Order: sequence, then structure tokens, then C-alpha cells
Amino acid sequence: MRSLLYIIAVILVIGWAVGVFAYSAGGIIYTLLIIAVIAFILGLLRSPTTI
Repeated sequence: MRSLLYIIAVILVIGWAVGVFAYSAGGIIYTLLIIAVIAFILGLLRSPTTI
């Protein structure tokens, strides 16, 4: 499940970056960024803390 969240976060960040450089996605760009950050944080919180 953790790797799935990371994959989703990476896809959303790539989509956000493409949208920023294309200047055509409008407000969806920031929504993608927020969703990616939330998915990344959830992945960090749910990961086992083995250092």
C-alpha cells in the first residue's frame, strides 16, 4: 500500500509540473499538488519506522 501511495504522489507531481509549464490547466494544477503532498505525507505516516 505504501508504494502505491508513492506512485500516486509521483504521478500527481509530474502532472502538476506539466500543468505549470503548459499554463493551460488553471486551478487543477494546485489541486494536483495538494493531493500529491497529502498522499506523500500519508505514505510517510503509515510507513514502519525502521531506521
